[in-house]
Amino acid sequence: MRTKSIKNILLIIGISGLLVSCSSSRHFQKKDVNTEGLFGVEVTDSANLAEKPWQELFSDSKLKALIQEGLDNNLDLQMAVQKIAEAEAYFGQSKAALLPGVTAQGSVVHSRNSESTNPAGPRELDVYQLNAQASWELDIWGKLRSSKRAAYANLLASDAGHKAVQTRLIANIASAYYSLLALDAKLEITRETVKNNIDLVETMKVLKENGRVTGAAIVQSEAARYAAEVTLPDLEHQIREVENGLSMLLGRTPGPIERGSLADQEVASLLQTGVPAQLLENRPDVMQAQYGVMSAYEMTNSAKAYFFPSVTLTANAGFEALDLADLLDPSSFAANVIGGLASPIFNRKANTTRLKVARAQQESALLGLRQTLLNAGQEVNNALGLYDASEAKIVLREKQLSALEKSVDYTNELLTYGSATYTEVLNAQQSLLAAQLSNVNDHVQQLNAVVSLYRALGGGWK
Repeated sequence: MRTKSIKNILLIIGISGLLVSCSSSRHFQKKDVNTEGLFGVEVTDSANLAEKPWQELFSDSKLKALIQEGLDNNLDLQMAVQKIAEAEAYFGQSKAALLPGVTAQGSVVHSRNSESTNPAGPRELDVYQLNAQASWELDIWGKLRSSKRAAYANLLASDAGHKAVQTRLIANIASAYYSLLALDAKLEITRETVKNNIDLVETMKVLKENGRVTGAAIVQSEAARYAAEVTLPDLEHQIREVENGLSMLLGRTPGPIERGSLADQEVASLLQTGVPAQLLENRPDVMQAQYGVMSAYEMTNSAKAYFFPSVTLTANAGFEALDLADLLDPSSFAANVIGGLASPIFNRKANTTRLKVARAQQESALLGLRQTLLNAGQEVNNALGLYDASEAKIVLREKQLSALEKSVDYTNELLTYGSATYTEVLNAQQSLLAAQLSNVNDHVQQLNAVVSLYRALGGGWK
Protein backbone atom coordinates (compact mmCIF):
# COMPACT_ATOMS: atom_id res chain seq x y z
CA MET A 1 0.00 0.00 0.00
CA ARG A 2 2.82 2.32 0.89
CA THR A 3 4.61 1.56 -2.41
CA LYS A 4 1.42 2.25 -4.34
CA SER A 5 1.01 5.68 -2.68
CA ILE A 6 4.54 6.70 -3.54
CA LYS A 7 3.97 5.59 -7.13
CA ASN A 8 0.84 7.75 -7.33
CA ILE A 9 2.76 10.79 -6.12
CA LEU A 10 5.51 10.18 -8.65
CA LEU A 11 2.89 9.75 -11.37
CA ILE A 12 1.48 13.22 -10.61
CA ILE A 13 4.96 14.73 -10.83
CA GLY A 14 5.66 12.85 -14.08
CA ILE A 15 2.46 14.07 -15.75
CA SER A 16 3.28 17.65 -14.77
CA GLY A 17 6.79 17.30 -16.14
CA LEU A 18 5.40 15.98 -19.41
CA LEU A 19 3.13 19.01 -19.72
CA VAL A 20 5.93 21.51 -19.11
CA SER A 21 6.89 21.30 -22.79
CA CYS A 22 3.65 23.17 -23.52
CA SER A 23 4.89 26.27 -21.75
CA SER A 24 7.12 28.84 -23.43
CA SER A 25 8.98 31.80 -22.02
CA ARG A 26 10.90 34.61 -23.62
CA HIS A 27 13.86 36.43 -22.17
CA PHE A 28 15.04 39.94 -22.96
CA GLN A 29 18.14 40.15 -25.18
CA LYS A 30 20.31 43.25 -25.50
CA LYS A 31 20.73 42.57 -29.21
CA ASP A 32 17.02 43.41 -29.61
CA VAL A 33 17.80 47.08 -28.83
CA ASN A 34 18.52 49.34 -31.81
CA THR A 35 21.12 52.04 -31.11
CA GLU A 36 22.08 52.90 -34.69
CA GLY A 37 22.56 56.63 -35.33
CA LEU A 38 21.71 57.46 -31.72
CA PHE A 39 24.31 60.24 -31.44
CA GLY A 40 23.13 61.95 -34.62
CA VAL A 41 26.63 61.68 -36.10
CA GLU A 42 28.58 58.89 -37.76
CA VAL A 43 30.78 57.13 -35.19
CA THR A 44 32.98 54.10 -35.80
CA ASP A 45 35.76 54.45 -33.21
CA SER A 46 35.09 52.46 -30.03
CA ALA A 47 37.46 54.59 -27.91
CA ASN A 48 35.28 56.13 -25.22
CA LEU A 49 35.72 59.01 -22.79
CA ALA A 50 33.50 57.13 -20.31
CA GLU A 51 36.19 54.48 -19.84
CA LYS A 52 38.47 57.06 -18.21
CA PRO A 53 38.31 57.16 -14.38
CA TRP A 54 37.16 60.49 -12.99
CA GLN A 55 40.49 60.87 -11.18
CA GLU A 56 42.15 61.12 -14.60
CA LEU A 57 39.54 63.35 -16.21
CA PHE A 58 39.95 66.17 -13.68
CA SER A 59 43.37 67.71 -13.08
CA ASP A 60 42.51 70.09 -10.20
CA SER A 61 43.55 68.41 -6.92
CA LYS A 62 41.04 70.49 -4.92
CA LEU A 63 38.19 69.42 -7.20
CA LYS A 64 39.23 65.76 -6.89
CA ALA A 65 39.26 66.06 -3.11
CA LEU A 66 35.73 67.52 -3.17
CA ILE A 67 34.46 64.74 -5.44
CA GLN A 68 35.91 62.09 -3.14
CA GLU A 69 34.30 63.79 -0.14
CA GLY A 70 30.97 63.78 -1.96
CA LEU A 71 31.28 60.08 -2.78
CA ASP A 72 31.98 59.37 0.88
CA ASN A 73 29.29 61.55 2.45
CA ASN A 74 26.54 62.41 -0.03
CA LEU A 75 23.15 61.45 1.40
CA ASP A 76 21.51 60.59 -1.95
CA LEU A 77 24.33 58.14 -2.62
CA GLN A 78 23.89 56.57 0.82
CA MET A 79 20.14 56.19 0.21
CA ALA A 80 20.93 54.46 -3.09
CA VAL A 81 23.11 51.98 -1.17
CA GLN A 82 20.13 51.21 1.08
CA LYS A 83 18.02 50.56 -2.03
CA ILE A 84 20.57 47.91 -3.01
CA ALA A 85 20.30 46.33 0.45
CA GLU A 86 16.52 46.30 0.08
CA ALA A 87 16.73 44.61 -3.33
CA GLU A 88 19.22 42.06 -1.96
CA ALA A 89 16.74 41.13 0.76
CA TYR A 90 13.95 40.56 -1.77
CA PHE A 91 16.29 38.50 -3.95
CA GLY A 92 17.20 36.32 -0.98
CA GLN A 93 13.51 35.82 -0.29
CA SER A 94 12.87 34.81 -3.93
CA LYS A 95 15.62 32.18 -3.74
CA ALA A 96 14.22 30.79 -0.50
CA ALA A 97 10.81 30.38 -2.18
CA LEU A 98 12.27 27.43 -4.15
CA LEU A 99 12.94 25.54 -0.90
CA PRO A 100 10.40 23.60 1.19
CA GLY A 101 8.67 25.48 3.95
CA VAL A 102 8.99 23.82 7.36
CA THR A 103 6.90 24.54 10.44
CA ALA A 104 6.82 22.95 13.89
CA GLN A 105 3.90 23.00 16.26
CA GLY A 106 2.67 21.49 19.51
CA SER A 107 -0.94 21.30 20.58
CA VAL A 108 -3.32 19.95 23.21
CA VAL A 109 -6.90 19.18 22.17
CA HIS A 110 -9.57 18.55 24.80
CA SER A 111 -12.77 16.95 23.48
CA ARG A 112 -16.09 16.02 25.14
CA ASN A 113 -18.04 13.43 23.17
CA SER A 114 -21.78 12.98 23.38
CA GLU A 115 -23.06 9.75 24.93
CA SER A 116 -25.42 9.11 22.01
CA THR A 117 -22.68 9.20 19.36
CA ASN A 118 -19.96 7.49 21.36
CA PRO A 119 -21.62 5.30 24.05
CA ALA A 120 -18.70 2.88 24.40
CA GLY A 121 -15.88 5.37 24.29
CA PRO A 122 -14.64 7.93 26.74
CA ARG A 123 -16.79 10.98 27.27
CA GLU A 124 -13.78 13.30 27.63
CA LEU A 125 -10.56 13.01 25.67
CA ASP A 126 -7.20 14.82 25.70
CA VAL A 127 -4.93 14.51 22.65
CA TYR A 128 -1.32 15.71 22.80
CA GLN A 129 0.54 16.44 19.54
CA LEU A 130 4.09 17.47 18.69
CA ASN A 131 4.91 17.49 14.97
CA ALA A 132 6.71 19.15 12.08
CA GLN A 133 5.28 19.86 8.64
CA ALA A 134 7.17 20.41 5.38
CA SER A 135 5.48 21.76 2.26
CA TRP A 136 7.13 22.11 -1.12
CA GLU A 137 5.74 23.45 -4.38
CA LEU A 138 7.51 21.83 -7.32
CA ASP A 139 8.45 24.65 -9.68
CA ILE A 140 7.74 22.68 -12.85
CA TRP A 141 6.48 25.65 -14.86
CA GLY A 142 9.22 28.03 -13.73
CA LYS A 143 6.88 30.37 -11.83
CA LEU A 144 9.18 30.66 -8.83
CA ARG A 145 12.36 30.65 -10.92
CA SER A 146 10.98 33.50 -13.04
CA SER A 147 10.19 35.45 -9.87
CA LYS A 148 13.73 34.81 -8.66
CA ARG A 149 15.20 36.07 -11.95
CA ALA A 150 12.94 39.13 -11.77
CA ALA A 151 14.17 39.83 -8.23
CA TYR A 152 17.76 39.46 -9.41
CA ALA A 153 17.10 41.91 -12.27
CA ASN A 154 15.66 44.34 -9.72
CA LEU A 155 18.81 43.93 -7.64
CA LEU A 156 20.95 44.75 -10.67
CA ALA A 157 18.68 47.70 -11.44
CA SER A 158 19.21 49.02 -7.90
CA ASP A 159 22.95 48.69 -8.33
CA ALA A 160 22.73 50.53 -11.67
CA GLY A 161 20.64 53.19 -9.94
CA HIS A 162 23.43 53.63 -7.41
CA LYS A 163 25.90 54.07 -10.27
CA ALA A 164 23.57 56.62 -11.89
CA VAL A 165 23.47 58.62 -8.66
CA GLN A 166 27.27 58.50 -8.52
CA THR A 167 27.78 59.73 -12.09
CA ARG A 168 25.25 62.52 -11.54
CA LEU A 169 26.90 63.47 -8.26
CA ILE A 170 30.36 63.74 -9.84
CA ALA A 171 28.99 65.89 -12.66
CA ASN A 172 27.05 68.13 -10.26
CA ILE A 173 30.05 68.66 -8.00
CA ALA A 174 32.28 69.52 -10.98
CA SER A 175 29.69 71.90 -12.45
CA ALA A 176 29.17 73.65 -9.09
CA TYR A 177 32.94 73.92 -8.64
CA TYR A 178 33.36 75.49 -12.08
CA SER A 179 30.50 77.89 -11.31
CA LEU A 180 32.36 78.99 -8.20
CA LEU A 181 35.56 79.55 -10.18
CA ALA A 182 33.62 81.55 -12.76
CA LEU A 183 32.03 83.75 -10.10
CA ASP A 184 35.45 84.29 -8.52
CA ALA A 185 36.81 85.37 -11.90
CA LYS A 186 33.86 87.69 -12.52
CA LEU A 187 34.24 89.18 -9.06
CA GLU A 188 37.93 89.87 -9.70
CA ILE A 189 37.23 91.39 -13.13
CA THR A 190 34.47 93.62 -11.74
CA ARG A 191 36.63 94.82 -8.86
CA GLU A 192 39.40 95.67 -11.28
CA THR A 193 36.89 97.53 -13.45
CA VAL A 194 35.66 99.50 -10.43
CA LYS A 195 39.25 100.41 -9.60
CA ASN A 196 39.82 101.59 -13.19
CA ASN A 197 36.59 103.60 -13.08
CA ILE A 198 37.70 105.31 -9.87
CA ASP A 199 40.92 106.28 -11.64
CA LEU A 200 38.85 107.54 -14.58
CA VAL A 201 36.78 109.75 -12.25
CA GLU A 202 39.97 111.32 -10.93
CA THR A 203 41.22 111.82 -14.48
CA MET A 204 37.95 113.53 -15.40
CA LYS A 205 38.29 115.87 -12.44
CA VAL A 206 41.79 116.89 -13.55
CA LEU A 207 40.60 117.40 -17.13
CA LYS A 208 37.70 119.53 -15.91
CA GLU A 209 40.07 121.75 -13.98
CA ASN A 210 42.00 122.17 -17.22
CA GLY A 211 38.80 123.00 -19.06
CA ARG A 212 38.89 120.00 -21.37
CA VAL A 213 35.66 118.36 -20.13
CA THR A 214 32.52 119.54 -18.41
CA GLY A 215 30.97 118.51 -15.11
CA ALA A 216 28.77 116.07 -17.01
CA ALA A 217 31.85 113.96 -17.76
CA ILE A 218 32.59 113.62 -14.04
CA VAL A 219 28.99 112.67 -13.24
CA GLN A 220 28.86 110.12 -16.08
CA SER A 221 32.14 108.52 -15.05
CA GLU A 222 30.96 108.31 -11.43
CA ALA A 223 27.71 106.67 -12.60
CA ALA A 224 29.73 104.11 -14.60
CA ARG A 225 31.82 103.39 -11.51
CA TYR A 226 28.75 102.74 -9.36
CA ALA A 227 27.06 100.74 -12.11
CA ALA A 228 29.94 98.27 -11.95
CA GLU A 229 30.30 98.43 -8.17
CA VAL A 230 26.63 97.71 -7.50
CA THR A 231 27.04 94.24 -9.08
CA LEU A 232 29.61 93.21 -6.46
CA PRO A 233 27.10 92.34 -3.67
CA ASP A 234 25.12 90.18 -6.09
CA LEU A 235 28.25 88.32 -7.16
CA GLU A 236 29.27 87.77 -3.54
CA HIS A 237 25.77 86.49 -2.72
CA GLN A 238 25.83 84.13 -5.71
CA ILE A 239 29.18 82.77 -4.53
CA ARG A 240 27.69 82.11 -1.10
CA GLU A 241 24.67 80.33 -2.60
CA VAL A 242 26.81 78.10 -4.84
CA GLU A 243 29.08 77.28 -1.89
CA ASN A 244 26.04 76.28 0.14
CA GLY A 245 24.69 74.15 -2.71
CA LEU A 246 28.04 72.45 -3.11
CA SER A 247 28.20 71.85 0.65
CA MET A 248 24.86 70.06 0.39
CA LEU A 249 26.25 67.78 -2.32
CA LEU A 250 29.22 67.04 -0.06
CA GLY A 251 26.98 66.14 2.86
CA ARG A 252 28.30 68.95 5.04
CA THR A 253 26.82 72.06 6.65
CA PRO A 254 26.97 75.37 4.70
CA GLY A 255 30.35 77.04 4.62
CA PRO A 256 33.23 78.20 2.44
CA ILE A 257 34.71 75.89 -0.18
CA GLU A 258 38.44 75.63 -0.76
CA ARG A 259 39.13 75.98 -4.47
CA GLY A 260 41.60 76.91 -7.17
CA SER A 261 41.20 79.35 -10.05
CA LEU A 262 39.55 79.21 -13.44
CA ALA A 263 42.83 79.89 -15.23
CA ASP A 264 44.36 76.69 -13.80
CA GLN A 265 41.70 74.36 -15.22
CA GLU A 266 42.70 72.01 -18.02
CA VAL A 267 40.20 71.03 -20.69
CA ALA A 268 40.19 67.53 -22.19
CA SER A 269 41.23 67.97 -25.78
CA LEU A 270 40.19 64.54 -27.07
CA LEU A 271 36.45 63.92 -26.74
CA GLN A 272 35.82 60.31 -27.79
CA THR A 273 32.21 59.16 -27.67
CA GLY A 274 32.61 55.53 -28.72
CA VAL A 275 29.78 53.82 -30.61
CA PRO A 276 26.18 54.21 -29.39
CA ALA A 277 25.89 50.51 -28.50
CA GLN A 278 28.38 51.09 -25.68
CA LEU A 279 25.70 53.03 -23.81
CA LEU A 280 24.12 49.66 -22.98
CA GLU A 281 27.19 48.77 -20.92
CA ASN A 282 28.38 52.20 -19.76
CA ARG A 283 25.45 54.45 -18.97
CA PRO A 284 23.85 53.51 -15.62
CA ASP A 285 20.32 54.74 -16.32
CA VAL A 286 20.29 52.78 -19.58
CA MET A 287 21.51 49.72 -17.69
CA GLN A 288 18.83 50.30 -15.07
CA ALA A 289 16.16 50.51 -17.78
CA GLN A 290 17.44 47.26 -19.32
CA TYR A 291 17.20 45.45 -16.01
CA GLY A 292 13.71 46.84 -15.62
CA VAL A 293 12.78 45.24 -18.94
CA MET A 294 14.39 41.96 -17.87
CA SER A 295 12.36 41.98 -14.66
CA ALA A 296 9.17 42.72 -16.60
CA TYR A 297 9.84 39.81 -18.99
CA GLU A 298 10.36 37.43 -16.09
CA MET A 299 7.22 38.61 -14.33
CA THR A 300 5.29 37.97 -17.55
CA ASN A 301 6.70 34.43 -17.65
CA SER A 302 5.70 33.97 -14.01
CA ALA A 303 2.18 35.23 -14.76
CA LYS A 304 1.83 32.65 -17.55
CA ALA A 305 2.77 29.85 -15.16
CA TYR A 306 -0.29 30.57 -13.03
CA PHE A 307 -2.47 29.06 -15.79
CA PHE A 308 -0.85 25.63 -15.32
CA PRO A 309 -1.49 23.11 -12.52
CA SER A 310 0.59 23.49 -9.36
CA VAL A 311 2.16 20.41 -7.82
CA THR A 312 2.83 20.31 -4.10
CA LEU A 313 4.29 17.79 -1.68
CA THR A 314 3.36 18.00 1.99
CA ALA A 315 4.86 15.81 4.70
CA ASN A 316 3.89 15.62 8.36
CA ALA A 317 5.84 13.78 11.05
CA GLY A 318 5.60 13.84 14.83
CA PHE A 319 4.18 12.35 17.96
CA GLU A 320 0.56 11.94 19.03
CA ALA A 321 -0.69 10.48 22.32
CA LEU A 322 -3.66 10.50 24.69
CA ASP A 323 -1.38 10.82 27.69
CA LEU A 324 1.32 13.45 28.03
CA ALA A 325 3.69 10.86 29.52
CA ASP A 326 3.44 8.75 26.36
CA LEU A 327 3.99 11.67 23.92
CA LEU A 328 7.65 10.96 23.21
CA ASP A 329 7.26 7.19 23.19
CA PRO A 330 8.36 5.63 19.85
CA SER A 331 4.97 3.99 19.54
CA SER A 332 3.38 7.46 19.41
CA PHE A 333 5.22 8.41 16.19
CA ALA A 334 2.97 9.21 13.22
CA ALA A 335 3.72 10.49 9.70
CA ASN A 336 2.06 11.11 6.34
CA VAL A 337 2.99 12.35 2.87
CA ILE A 338 0.50 14.14 0.61
CA GLY A 339 0.98 14.83 -3.08
CA GLY A 340 -1.35 17.41 -4.60
CA LEU A 341 -2.18 18.63 -8.08
CA ALA A 342 -4.32 21.78 -8.31
CA SER A 343 -5.39 23.36 -11.59
CA PRO A 344 -7.15 26.74 -11.87
CA ILE A 345 -10.66 26.57 -13.32
CA PHE A 346 -12.40 29.75 -12.27
CA ASN A 347 -10.68 32.30 -10.05
CA ARG A 348 -12.56 35.46 -11.01
CA LYS A 349 -10.08 36.53 -13.73
CA ALA A 350 -7.19 36.81 -11.28
CA ASN A 351 -4.75 34.95 -13.56
CA THR A 352 -5.95 36.70 -16.71
CA THR A 353 -5.64 40.11 -15.08
CA ARG A 354 -2.18 39.26 -13.72
CA LEU A 355 -0.98 38.33 -17.22
CA LYS A 356 -2.51 41.41 -18.87
CA VAL A 357 -0.92 43.69 -16.30
CA ALA A 358 2.46 41.94 -16.67
CA ARG A 359 2.38 42.31 -20.46
CA ALA A 360 1.42 45.98 -20.19
CA GLN A 361 4.26 46.56 -17.71
CA GLN A 362 6.63 44.73 -20.05
CA GLU A 363 5.68 46.95 -22.95
CA SER A 364 5.95 50.04 -20.74
CA ALA A 365 9.44 48.96 -19.65
CA LEU A 366 10.48 48.55 -23.30
CA LEU A 367 9.17 52.01 -24.15
CA GLY A 368 10.98 53.40 -21.11
CA LEU A 369 14.25 51.85 -22.30
CA ARG A 370 13.83 53.38 -25.75
CA GLN A 371 13.03 56.76 -24.20
CA THR A 372 16.13 56.53 -21.98
CA LEU A 373 18.30 55.70 -24.99
CA LEU A 374 16.89 58.60 -27.00
CA ASN A 375 17.51 60.93 -24.08
CA ALA A 376 21.09 59.63 -23.77
CA GLY A 377 21.73 60.18 -27.47
CA GLN A 378 20.33 63.70 -27.25
CA GLU A 379 22.55 64.53 -24.27
CA VAL A 380 25.65 63.27 -26.07
CA ASN A 381 24.82 65.28 -29.18
CA ASN A 382 24.05 68.40 -27.12
CA ALA A 383 27.32 68.12 -25.18
CA LEU A 384 29.33 67.77 -28.39
CA GLY A 385 27.57 70.79 -29.88
CA LEU A 386 28.11 72.82 -26.71
CA TYR A 387 31.83 72.04 -26.73
CA ASP A 388 32.20 72.99 -30.41
CA ALA A 389 30.27 76.23 -29.86
CA SER A 390 32.33 77.22 -26.83
CA GLU A 391 35.57 76.43 -28.63
CA ALA A 392 34.58 78.63 -31.56
CA LYS A 393 33.48 81.44 -29.24
CA ILE A 394 36.73 81.34 -27.26
CA VAL A 395 38.76 81.90 -30.43
CA LEU A 396 36.57 84.82 -31.51
CA ARG A 397 36.36 86.21 -27.99
CA GLU A 398 40.14 86.45 -27.73
CA LYS A 399 40.15 88.60 -30.85
CA GLN A 400 37.33 90.74 -29.48
CA LEU A 401 39.16 91.23 -26.15
CA SER A 402 42.35 92.18 -27.91
CA ALA A 403 40.52 94.81 -29.96
CA LEU A 404 38.61 96.19 -26.96
CA GLU A 405 41.73 96.44 -24.80
CA LYS A 406 43.35 98.50 -27.56
CA SER A 407 40.16 100.57 -27.83
CA VAL A 408 40.28 101.41 -24.11
CA ASP A 409 43.96 102.33 -24.29
CA TYR A 410 43.46 104.48 -27.40
CA THR A 411 40.38 106.32 -26.13
CA ASN A 412 42.05 107.05 -22.76
CA GLU A 413 45.06 108.45 -24.57
CA LEU A 414 42.93 110.46 -27.00
CA LEU A 415 40.84 111.80 -24.14
CA THR A 416 43.97 113.26 -22.56
CA TYR A 417 44.75 115.13 -25.76
CA GLY A 418 41.13 116.14 -26.37
CA SER A 419 40.59 113.97 -29.46
CA ALA A 420 38.00 111.68 -27.80
CA THR A 421 34.93 112.36 -25.69
CA TYR A 422 34.30 110.89 -22.25
CA THR A 423 31.33 108.90 -23.64
CA GLU A 424 33.70 107.09 -26.02
CA VAL A 425 35.93 106.17 -23.08
CA LEU A 426 32.98 104.94 -21.01
CA ASN A 427 31.57 102.92 -23.89
CA ALA A 428 34.94 101.29 -24.52
CA GLN A 429 35.33 100.33 -20.86
CA GLN A 430 31.79 98.96 -20.59
CA SER A 431 32.25 96.92 -23.77
CA LEU A 432 35.52 95.52 -22.41
CA LEU A 433 33.86 94.55 -19.11
CA ALA A 434 31.01 92.77 -20.92
CA ALA A 435 33.47 90.89 -23.13
CA GLN A 436 35.61 89.86 -20.17
CA LEU A 437 32.58 88.48 -18.33
CA SER A 438 31.45 86.69 -21.49
CA ASN A 439 34.92 85.22 -21.87
CA VAL A 440 34.57 83.68 -18.41
CA ASN A 441 31.22 82.19 -19.46
CA ASP A 442 32.79 80.75 -22.61
CA HIS A 443 35.51 78.92 -20.67
CA VAL A 444 33.07 77.58 -18.08
CA GLN A 445 30.77 76.48 -20.88
CA GLN A 446 33.61 74.47 -22.39
CA LEU A 447 34.47 72.86 -19.05
CA ASN A 448 30.82 71.98 -18.44
CA ALA A 449 30.52 70.55 -21.95
CA VAL A 450 33.24 68.02 -21.13
CA VAL A 451 31.54 67.17 -17.82
CA SER A 452 28.16 66.80 -19.57
CA LEU A 453 29.62 64.54 -22.24
CA TYR A 454 31.39 62.44 -19.62
CA ARG A 455 28.14 61.94 -17.73
CA ALA A 456 26.08 61.43 -20.91
CA LEU A 457 28.40 58.58 -21.94
CA GLY A 458 28.14 56.99 -18.49
CA GLY A 459 31.53 57.93 -17.07
CA GLY A 460 32.37 58.20 -13.41
CA TRP A 461 31.25 54.92 -11.82
CA LYS A 462 33.99 52.54 -12.97
